[in-house]
Order: sequence, then structure tokens, then C-alpha cells
Amino acid sequence: MEAAYLKLYRELKQQILSGNYACGERFMSKRAAAEEYGLSLVTVQHAYEILCDEGWLTARERSGFFVAYSAEGGVSVPRIPETPDPSPAEERVDSGLPFGIYSRAVRTVLNTRGESIMEKSPNKGCTELREALSAYLAALRGMSVSPAQIVIGSGAEYLYSIIVRILGTEKPYALESPSYDAIRLVYESAGVTCRMLPMGPGGIRSDALASSDAGVLHVTPFHSWPTGVTAGASKRREYVSWARQRQGYLVEDDFDSELSASSKAADTLYSQAPDRVIHINTFTRTVSPALRAGYMVLPASLLGVYQERAGFLSCSVPVTEQLVLAELLRSGEFARHLRRVRRKMRAVKG
Repeated sequence: MEAAYLKLYRELKQQILSGNYACGERFMSKRAAAEEYGLSLVTVQHAYEILCDEGWLTARERSGFFVAYSAEGGVSVPRIPETPDPSPAEERVDSGLPFGIYSRAVRTVLNTRGESIMEKSPNKGCTELREALSAYLAALRGMSVSPAQIVIGSGAEYLYSIIVRILGTEKPYALESPSYDAIRLVYESAGVTCRMLPMGPGGIRSDALASSDAGVLHVTPFHSWPTGVTAGASKRREYVSWARQRQGYLVEDDFDSELSASSKAADTLYSQAPDRVIHINTFTRTVSPALRAGYMVLPASLLGVYQERAGFLSCSVPVTEQLVLAELLRSGEFARHLRRVRRKMRAVKG
């Protein structure tokens, strides 16, 4: 059963989406919400924290809460510092999976799978891992994805190269500036022309995005590196609108969104536009940087193109590692680990 604070969060978010509150309008106070919905102030506080974290609301000291979401994406937010300081929670909490949990999963796989771990992996990745990821993404990320849409690969850089095979090099790819330099290097080495779009307070500047001639937009909506900027709800809608208007594609680089002080992971762009978003994530931060494994989720409409242009490539992640990840996901240990990390981050954040 869904927690009361999550039900309230979804109800209030829907009210904002429905236009019951305009951008910049004062939102109901926590006390008023507690009385209207018959909930404790603690429950309401929890829901409001998530709404603020995701950019639906903004809190103003001694003034209350105000709606920060705009269907047009034009929201006034503070200027980004040139080199933002990491939050204490990000700085002090170890997000890696404890070795004991990982070693138990390894033993389970070795004891139950036997010699089958020596078999060749299907090109998209082991069925067990893709099925486990499909269930995890549905339950915890709000993404309805079939295992057939998931491709396993040895890290984000490898998956970037597969994306070029799928989407081609005819149109430029737009990237955040600044951003993780390996993104540009991989794309350019594959023959892509990259357009570097300057970052603003809440994501790529709207004027730069509107004037770009790109057909693909690669974004890191949560904690973009090195600026630390997280795109709020309005900016995410702007990205989706950009892709739909141009019949283009978004590449959602989601490497850090599971590790936030919020009690829930950030909503994905994929959940808003499953027909226009390629979603990428890895286990580098959530399990270990030594584990070179990641995955991407393709829109169903691109599966035929993938099969034609990249389906012949062998999976680059060893079978044993894939089965261990599947066990961590299937057993619930991975989700429990993420909840523990978030609790620690909230405690550090205060």
C-alpha cells in the first residue's frame, strides 16, 4: 500500500498540473493541507519536501510555499554558482553497496545457477536482468517498460556509442555546457556534430534550446556535472516539448537520480515521454565503480532500428555480473540499499 505522504504528493502535483494553481501563486500552507486532507503535519511536510525537491514548489522564508511549475518552462530561480559546493549529504554518505550484501548475491548465483553462468549472454543482455530491471523500473521509477526495450552494456560510454548507431549522425546532438566531457568525446569520435548549449539556473537556457538546430538532446536532469544543477518540473516539460515539436529524441542520462536526500527517486523524463526518450543509467554509484554495467531503455518504436543497426553486437557485460545484479534487484536488496542511503543523506542534510 502506498504511503500517505506519497499519495498526498501525487494529489498536490496533479492539482498543479491541472492548472488549479498558476506559476508564482501562493500554495496552501502545510497546516491548511493537513486540515483539508486529515493528515499529520509530519506527513504533509514530507510531501512538500518532495514537491520542492522536484521543482513543483519553492519555499520562501516566512512567506510560505509558491508554485514553481510553469507549462512554458519560464520559472525564476536563483543563479547557479560557477562551481557549486556539494551538499553535506552528497559529500559524506557512501552510496556504494556493502560488500557483504554483494558477496551474498554472488554466492546465491553460484549455488543456484551452476554451469549456466558459463553460457553466452543474449546480445541485449541476460533475460533475468532485463526482467528484473523491468519490474524495478515499474515499481520504483514509474516507468512501464518491457524487458525487450532494455539493453545491457558495460557503462554509459559504451551505451552512448550504441545510441549513435541507432539515431545516426545526420543531425547535430545538443549537449549541456558544461557537462561530462566523455559524452562529447564519444559522440564526436562516432562522427556526430555536437552543439554545446549553455546552462542556466534550472537547466539548459531556453533561448539556446529554442534556437538549436539539433535533432537529439542529451541531458542530465538530476545533478548535472559539474554544475550540480537539477532541472525542475517546468524545465523537464520544456525538454519533452522540444523533442515532440521537432520529432527528435532526448537522451536522459540518469546516473545520479536514485541517490537524493528525497524519500523517492526523481521522476524520469522517460515516464513523461516514453516515445521520445532514451533512458540511460548505470550501477557505478549505486553498487560500485568496479562494476562496469549499465542499461538503456529504448522507445518501442526504435526496437526495429536497434535490431538492424546494433542488434548484432554481443553484450559487453559478463554473465555472472548480470545475474548478480538480477539477484540484487529480484531479492529487493538493491531497493533496500537505496532507501538506507537516502535515509543517511536526509540525516546528514538535517
